[in-house]
Amino acid sequence: MLDKLFEALYLKVLVNIVLKHTTTVVYIELCSKKGVVNSLHQEFETTSLNNEMYEFITTYTRESPYYYVSLLDMSSYQGAVPTCSKNRIEYYADLSTSEYKCYDDKWMFYTSKSDLYEIEAKCEDIGVDYIFSPFSIISTFFADKIKSKLAMYILIQDSFLSLSIFENSQLLYANHLDMMSEDEVDEISLSEDLEDDLLIDAEDSIELDDIDIPGHESEEADELDDFGNIEDLDKIDDIDEFSENKDIEEELLDSNSDVTQADDSKFNEDYQRFTLIQSAVGKFYKDDKYESRFIENVYIADYAGVTSDLKKYLEEEMFFNVYIRKIDLALEVCELAKAELKL
Repeated sequence: MLDKLFEALYLKVLVNIVLKHTTTVVYIELCSKKGVVNSLHQEFETTSLNNEMYEFITTYTRESPYYYVSLLDMSSYQGAVPTCSKNRIEYYADLSTSEYKCYDDKWMFYTSKSDLYEIEAKCEDIGVDYIFSPFSIISTFFADKIKSKLAMYILIQDSFLSLSIFENSQLLYANHLDMMSEDEVDEISLSEDLEDDLLIDAEDSIELDDIDIPGHESEEADELDDFGNIEDLDKIDDIDEFSENKDIEEELLDSNSDVTQADDSKFNEDYQRFTLIQSAVGKFYKDDKYESRFIENVYIADYAGVTSDLKKYLEEEMFFNVYIRKIDLALEVCELAKAELKL
């Protein structure tokens, strides 16, 4: 009873950390029994706990004994398997060096023990209470879709893709894909004739005739209202012509060159994501370990800022119906922490 009274005197401080490719996002919520009192969001130009980040976090954690630090698992070696039976785990993956946990008594996610120890060591100064799997994020973010028909769900981050296939809340297949891993995909060099390279015969790479395809109904339009298509990258505003000042013209040319390079980089990344997804789907269709089904719909949670090219590749080359929704990963991590704490 005294503990409850003492706890009521303080706010609960939820610190949520998400690493990106070169930066770290920290999102903090201050909560009372009535709900969120305040929230703060800051991005740091580092991928490790430096003094600036430490001071930002401890400014709020030192105000209450009830603070909780949560991270999104960024390990390369992690994934999920479509069983909770310990006797069946080895059929899908060797988890002898992994920590794993059952989700909803239906499937299991796992991650490398050594990576967990490394995370805990790096965050020793602030402590870590929860490390959440990207597949847990997918399950909660797409909860309204996963419990119904068969579909593929993908969480896209700067350096990773977490891909899963669900049918009626049951996981059928999962794969955590590292964009930096040479084992997953060879380095892609863009050339003037890349469009010719993109003409991939999907039926040759994935033998659809060998798959038992049950009857599928089209997704209801009203069921997808909350999904929006990815927009193209922001275009440069129209610029008035300058006839006298040549320096300004040269400056505009340099600016256009920078935008072109950014576009090429995004194009390269999205093509790499496409090849990783294509390879993973091929494994799902061909590997006897998995109960193959014909996939029609793909739902993407976008945290990396993909372009419309990725959607076009998946629709035109693999004949998927693709729906993309932006995601705030730090906010989603916070929601998982509140669920654990029953707030």
